[in-house]
Formats: sequence, C-alpha cells, structure tokens
Amino acid sequence: MRVVRSSAEVRAALKRARAAGARRLALIPTAGALHRGHLSLVQLAQAQADYRVVSLFVNPTQFGPTEDFTAYPRDEECDRRLLEEQGVELLFTPPIEDIYPQKPRLGFEISGLADHLCGARRPGHFNGVLLIVAKLFNLIQPEVAVFGMKDLQQLVIIKQLVRELSFDIQIVAAPTVREPDGLALSSRNRYLNPEERRQSSALYRALERGQALIAAGERQAERVIAEMKSLLEAEAPLARLDYLEIVDLAKLQPLKQLSGRCALALAAYFGRARLIDNLVLEVRGEAVRELRAI
Repeated sequence: MRVVRSSAEVRAALKRARAAGARRLALIPTAGALHRGHLSLVQLAQAQADYRVVSLFVNPTQFGPTEDFTAYPRDEECDRRLLEEQGVELLFTPPIEDIYPQKPRLGFEISGLADHLCGARRPGHFNGVLLIVAKLFNLIQPEVAVFGMKDLQQLVIIKQLVRELSFDIQIVAAPTVREPDGLALSSRNRYLNPEERRQSSALYRALERGQALIAAGERQAERVIAEMKSLLEAEAPLARLDYLEIVDLAKLQPLKQLSGRCALALAAYFGRARLIDNLVLEVRGEAVRELRAI
C-alpha cells in the first residue's frame, strides 16, 4: 500500500496507476479511527473496482465550534495496518493546510435535505461535508465512491451533489455494520463507559420497535415515534435524545402518514458520545420491507 500526503502526490500516484492499467477506481472517504464498519466499505469497494483509494482526513469544516474536532479519535498507525491487511492500493492522508490552504470562501446551499435530522442540529455540518467530498472527487476522480448507510442523511445529500454537479461517479451504499446487540459501529463508541455502552444498544431496539409496529399495520408516524421514545425512556435513562423522526427518503421531510420509502432516524447523546442510527423501510400497502442499501 502506498501512502501519500499531498494533493500533488495523490494526483501523480493516480496518473501512474491509470497508466499502469487501473481501469476502475473506488474512493472510500473516512475520518480515520477505523473499525469493522469502515472495513466493510473497503471490502465492498473491492467488488466494484480494481484500484481502491482510502482517504483519512478529519475535516474541520464539518465540525461546529462546540463539537469534538480536537478530541476526535485518531490512530493513523492502526488505520494503516488495517488497510494494508485489506490490500488497499493507496492511502491519502493529507494535512489540513494541504486541503485548505486558506479559509474556504465558497459554500453550498442545501435546500430542504438538511432541514431536519442532523442538518437541523449541526448547522453548517453538511456544507463542510460537501466541501471535502467535492474536493476529494475533484482530486481523485473515481468511478465509484462508497459511503455507509449509517450516515443516511449524508448519503442522500452526496447523491444529490453528484446529480447536480454532474460528477460521473457511481455512489455505492454500504449496509450498516452492528455489534451483536445491535449497536451501530462508530468511531465515537469508544467514548462510552461500560454502563453507557450497555444502554446504547436500546437505540437499535427502538428502531426495531418502530419497524415492528409498522409491519403490524401502524401507519401514523406520531404513534410509532411515541412507542419508540417510550422504549428509550425505559431502557436507556442515560440517553439524551437529540432527535427521533420518520422522514421520506427522497426529500428527508417528516411524515405523518407512512407510505413509500421512509427512514426511522434518531440521534442521542450518551455522555459526550453523540450516536446516530436509522432503519430504512419500504411501505407498500400492507407490505413492509427493510432496505439495507439505497
């Protein structure tokens, strides 16, 4: 695995790779602190391309002033070892001054898609996400880019970015990877103390409760949400709920009556760890099925 640390180096390395016969390049953008969830993206990319580029970059423009940018876990040595074991061809791990030689002056207007869920609670977050993703797309020019379903709102917004800016890139969604008790894997899980970790599994049980209610015929979003909140109050008293919403998948707007493709999405704090999760369902009449990728 080759490691490059600047935009000039990554362009030169990829020019050589193309000349040597790389036909289909996959990008897996990460913030590092890799776990099995990230590695599932790397593995999925292997089936989509013959050359994989992983970026490790903790992006300051997507963190708010009170968020955990400086404390966000970093372990490049461990990350490199994991990626080498996966046979990744290229690791791009630039310093901040390479990606942002000056303070960005341009931004994105994200109408509608960022009005709810994380977009409402983290102002400016998705503008920062789109800025770094657009930079990586421009630098690396992949045929494929892989993103996780756990960050559902991010995935939907990046798909819109690709459509509106006419990037010739296939966006591949990777299913959420979970612990045996259902907790979605996250780099921030390492913040949890033992009791917070035990209670955090209730997030997925709340999603399952909502799914079961819908499968049993409930179509009023308000009733489903109330039952999910009741489960969290009973099983996770340490949780500070940030949001719990049911939105349509196309526009990410809250639903009152459930039909079509929709997402049960939540975020909660356990101590300093902010955890997010979701389930995506397709509701057609009496039929309900889970969509593990979109």
